[in-house]
Amino acid sequence: MIDTGRTIVAVAREIGVGEALLGRWVAAERARSGGGERPLDVDERAELDRLRREVAELRMDNEFLGKAAAFFASKHDRRNGSR
Repeated sequence: MIDTGRTIVAVAREIGVGEALLGRWVAAERARSGGGERPLDVDERAELDRLRREVAELRMDNEFLGKAAAFFASKHDRRNGSR
């Protein structure tokens, strides 16, 4: 998505390119894509932020569960290997 609500100046500084160059890139992309996307309203932005937080939490939970499963599998293998 091209419209994040941030200014071209701020993004250009962040990524280390000139403002004019980034402005041309944005204009070209909007022209290419038809520019039909409207910016998110306040409620949509809040929902997007909530969903991003939820995805991050679920990824952390999934990583933890994977590590726990590997831990218990290795304990199980050690027990069975010692018989």
